[in-house]
Amino acid sequence: MSSSKSYTVTGMTCAHCVASVTEEVQEIPGVEDVDVVLESGSLTVTSSEPVDDAAVKAAVEDAGYQLA
Repeated sequence: MSSSKSYTVTGMTCAHCVASVTEEVQEIPGVEDVDVVLESGSLTVTSSEPVDDAAVKAAVEDAGYQLA
């Protein structure tokens, strides 16, 4: 059973930002789908098992952004 969690990312300004965040978050073990909406800064992570918030935060920061 998949679980889904939403976050808000700050600092994204373009499609390249979205791609960077998506790539980093997709590398977290168990993540099945990543949906990033530039306009709202929303990040939805769908995974096969619950994902640790700290892992998502680290991935977003690796991409150069922050969680709100």
